[in-house]
Amino acid sequence: MGNSGSEQVVINGIGGSPGICIGKAYIVDREGVDVIKRYRVDEAGAAQEINRFKNAVEKARQEHAAVIDSLDDDLGSELNILEAHMVLYKDKMIYEKTVDTINNEKINAEWALKKVSRQARLRFKNVDDPYLKSRADDIAQVAEKVMSHLTGVQDIKISEINKRVVLVAHDLSPADTSQIQLEQIQGFVTDRGGKDSHTSIIAKSLRIPSVVGLGKATAGVANDDLIIVDGGGGKIIINPDEETLIRYEERKVRFERYHAGLERSSYLPAVTKDGETYTLLSNIELVEEVVSARDNGAEGIGLFRTEFLYLDLKRFPTEEELYSRYKEVVELMAPAPVTIRTLDINGDKVNPSLFSLEEANPALGLRAVRFCLKNPQVFLTQIKAILRAGASGNVKLLIPMISCVSEIVQVREIIDQAVNELEKENKEFSGKVALGIMIEVPSAVIVAEKLAEYVDFFSIGTNDLIQYSMAIDRRNRQVAHLYQPLEPSVIHMIRLTREAADKKGIDLAMCGEMAGEPVNIPILMGLDIKELSMNPGSIPTVKQMIRNLDSSETRKDLEKALTLSTAREVRQMISDKYKELLVFNGQE
Repeated sequence: MGNSGSEQVVINGIGGSPGICIGKAYIVDREGVDVIKRYRVDEAGAAQEINRFKNAVEKARQEHAAVIDSLDDDLGSELNILEAHMVLYKDKMIYEKTVDTINNEKINAEWALKKVSRQARLRFKNVDDPYLKSRADDIAQVAEKVMSHLTGVQDIKISEINKRVVLVAHDLSPADTSQIQLEQIQGFVTDRGGKDSHTSIIAKSLRIPSVVGLGKATAGVANDDLIIVDGGGGKIIINPDEETLIRYEERKVRFERYHAGLERSSYLPAVTKDGETYTLLSNIELVEEVVSARDNGAEGIGLFRTEFLYLDLKRFPTEEELYSRYKEVVELMAPAPVTIRTLDINGDKVNPSLFSLEEANPALGLRAVRFCLKNPQVFLTQIKAILRAGASGNVKLLIPMISCVSEIVQVREIIDQAVNELEKENKEFSGKVALGIMIEVPSAVIVAEKLAEYVDFFSIGTNDLIQYSMAIDRRNRQVAHLYQPLEPSVIHMIRLTREAADKKGIDLAMCGEMAGEPVNIPILMGLDIKELSMNPGSIPTVKQMIRNLDSSETRKDLEKALTLSTAREVRQMISDKYKELLVFNGQE
């Protein structure tokens, strides 16, 4: 059903990559794959179905390999993501389980694949981490490719689209996205996907506007409908009226002009008007994001999250597997620093057969450093890999969710054990890896001075610090409105951490999402947090903000903020004072 000739419709989704585009919708239709029948087979039939399945996997794999071969070698992030997808074609969780399901249940290949991929997706959907949750999309995309070969449904070839359009699809895989010809495709929108999906990562590297996670919205778009994609605002407007069209045309021009200026200056240092220098680093989860970090002017990696490999393998990786992954990031960034955070997850997400503890409240349960200390061999393996990677560049070691002194004492004992083992094994490693802890639990703020005696630096993880101090679950829509970085109590806690670090002479950084929002920067500057780590795409905007501020003014902003009672009042004060600087950063 289309909206041609009808009133404008605004639909909210999730901003995949920023920017605005206005163009005609081009529907990418894969409906045929969704209609699947179930039927039983006998012993001989099961063997036939397994063959059919294996052939379909091989065809899909060859098609995927052809896409990889067609890309230029300099497209680092796209190639790495596509190669990660390549592994999924032979993934035990999907490939072997589908074969077993056909065998055991004597059912057709299509139904077996549908059942197995659904179970695999649900496992990822139940993970807390939004980035890992979005791996469910990777599984769905690979399963759909195989399914199209089983059902004989013709797949679309995005590289063959030869007109200026906005792609509208239920889902786009990284392989689809990497085939986008920038001179034809202005932007895209999908029902599936999240901010951290591989498809969004590629969209950001291509720098085309996208909105994902629209639910069933694309069913309401017809071919050739006029559509506005607002990637920054995370919404689409179908058949806009004249007033909306004019407004968005103006915004598009201003956005492009502003971002052209940003790109030209993103390599410049982040120095305030009165000469104070700030260090802007990047948060990453995948090796391929290093490209985006460097392109956006990051001066290092302030947070390398390490959970992906554990969940991808569905088991605990070996020391060698971890070492080769960390070494790659460290060498790509050298001599810039790379801060590697140890495993921040509970064990049943990696291996449910070993750790199938049902926790009533996993956010307050056996996760992060608690899980690692209870499973010292898993922890030791990771620490050894990190120390070895330190021999290839500038590495820092970061421990998440420390809540008391006894935990950091135990961590140091395991680091000593790792050093002893590496010496005995004659392996090359660095003895100069700085040790830091995440400050994300209120108890850590209260004993920060004591904790500082055991470490070289603090890194404030505002995402959890806000969640734990305000006693709210960010994913719970009933209370999500209370998640406010500029809440005065949160600002007070950051100041207490700053004072403890200063008193003990250790470094302080921030790697939570608060650091990447321009509206928070005057307060963070007032708190004198000189090292800020964020999503790579936020760096140019935050640099621009810093270059337009005066640190003596921001100290006054902080003092005023600490006299206010609500987050709304603090935000309003900053928005009023710096309105001109904030106009393109989601404040418009």
